[in-house]
Amino acid sequence: MAKNERKLTPAEQKRKEQFALICEEMERQGYRKTDLTIGVVKANLLALIVMLPFAVLSGAVVLSRVSFLSMAESMSPFDFLLFLLVMLLLTAVHEGIHGLTWGLFAESHWRAIRFGVIWKALTPYCTCAQPMKRGQYILGAAMPTLVLGIGLTAAAALTGIFWVFILAIAMIFGGGGDFAIILKMLLHRQQGRDAVYYDHPYECGVVVFEKD
Repeated sequence: MAKNERKLTPAEQKRKEQFALICEEMERQGYRKTDLTIGVVKANLLALIVMLPFAVLSGAVVLSRVSFLSMAESMSPFDFLLFLLVMLLLTAVHEGIHGLTWGLFAESHWRAIRFGVIWKALTPYCTCAQPMKRGQYILGAAMPTLVLGIGLTAAAALTGIFWVFILAIAMIFGGGGDFAIILKMLLHRQQGRDAVYYDHPYECGVVVFEKD
């Protein structure tokens, strides 16, 4: 095992073996394989850069209606505890939204969806075992941030609750890895008229198979 490889769980190892068979079959059919994955650490670093404009926009929306100082002064120890609990819950909801969206497009729907955790980076993930079109994959990747980021920003602007505002910012930055993958997909120049996108079974990103 290479030094930079992490130890896979039994479920991940099984998905790896199944995906290897898929890769062999796709290449046998004349498809060219391109790996558009990204390392977890790099994804988290890029998240800060990619999502900063969206976080600033969220802050501008909320602070145009509510004073930051008045929100911060209203924060209590109970609010902080509530923030932590809701943060944990929404981390799971984030992955669930990925699964629900991709499940709409997968041939077997939600039976094709699997969840896991990269414990080395404390990063939960959702993966789809069946192919999608580019737009379908991008929609599923972006949906948690769109739903949670926009929804919590609106809630913070309407209620003026400080921990909801911080949660909105956290959910926006939490989608940074997804948006880094989306950016990588958009920058990839399609090499053929036929392209099939497979979510990587245990790493961050997608693998595209293309042929003329």
